[in-house]
Amino acid sequence: MKQDLHPLRFTPILKHKVWGGQKLRSLLNKKSDLLNVGESWEISDVEGDISVVSNGSLKGQSLQDLLQTYRSDLIGHQNYKVFGNKFPLLIKFIDAKEDLSIQLHPNDELAAKRHNSFGKTEMWYIMQADEDSNLIVGFNQKVNPEIYLKHLENKTLPQILNFDKVQKGDTYFIEVGRVHAIGAGVMLAEIQQTSDITYRVYDWDRFDENGNGRDLHNDLAIDAIDFDMENDFRVSYSKTKNQPNIMVSCPYFTTNYLDVTKTLQKENHHDSFMIYICVEGQAEIITELTMETINTGETILIPACIKAYQIKSENAKLLEVYV
Repeated sequence: MKQDLHPLRFTPILKHKVWGGQKLRSLLNKKSDLLNVGESWEISDVEGDISVVSNGSLKGQSLQDLLQTYRSDLIGHQNYKVFGNKFPLLIKFIDAKEDLSIQLHPNDELAAKRHNSFGKTEMWYIMQADEDSNLIVGFNQKVNPEIYLKHLENKTLPQILNFDKVQKGDTYFIEVGRVHAIGAGVMLAEIQQTSDITYRVYDWDRFDENGNGRDLHNDLAIDAIDFDMENDFRVSYSKTKNQPNIMVSCPYFTTNYLDVTKTLQKENHHDSFMIYICVEGQAEIITELTMETINTGETILIPACIKAYQIKSENAKLLEVYV
C-alpha cells in the first residue's frame, strides 16, 4: 500500500480577497481569473477547501482520500494517533495589496469549545515587501482590557499597536491571542494549524464591493486576547548553507530554513511527513522512483514513509516543515 505513496503536489486553492493583489500571479505564477487574489492555499484540509493531488499516480485524489487510505504512512504514527484523518497544517501564500484587518486567533481550548476547531498558531516568512511595508504585531505599550476597549470604541486602536517595518527574509511567530495584521505591499508564506477561525477586531472602516462593512468579532475577541504576552514575535535564525537552520519549533510545527547550493542527502528521522516550500530559486527533490522540480512559490509534501531522498539545487531557499 505505502509503495504507492510518492512526493505530492496539490492544486493551489486561490481566494479572492477585498485586500488582495496580483503578486501571486505575477511573482509566483499562480493561475487564476479572480480579481484581487489574496491567498493561495497550498495544502489544506479545511472543510470545503480540501487539497487535491496534481501529480503522479495519485493525481485527482483529495488529501482526505489519502489520509483515509494511507493513515500513518502519510503523516506519521504519532501524528495519526493525535489527529486521525485530519491533516494538522495549513500552508498558504498571502499577497496583501491593501492592509488586512486587525485580528487575532483563539487558542485550542477556546476554538474547541466555541467552534469545534483547532486554534490557530501560525508563522510568517516574508517573501517580498514593497518599500516601507509594515506588519502589525502586538502592542506598542502595556495594554489592559480597559485601555484596549476604549481605543476600540474611539476607533483609535492603531495608536496602541506595534508597526514593524519588514523586508524579504524576515520571519514572525504569531501565537494565539496576539493581535496582528499584514500590511499593504507584503507577500508572505504562512504555516499554521489547520483552522480557519479568525476574530476580526478592526477593519479600517472600509466597505466591500456592495457597500457593506465586514463582520467584526469583538465580543469573542476580548476573551481571546493575551494582554500579558511578551514582544518576542521576531524570529532570528542562522542561514548556514546546505543544512537545516531552525526557525520555529513549537508543539504544532517545526520549520527550518534551508539554503541549498548542492545535492543534499536527506534522511527523515522524524515520525512525520515533510513539507518543502520553495521561497526562492528552484530545486529537484529526488526519491528512489521519482524526481520533482520545485520552483519559487511551489510546495511539495513528502509522505512520512519515504525516509531517504535528495534535494538538489544550485540556488534554492526552502522552508522545511514537519510536526
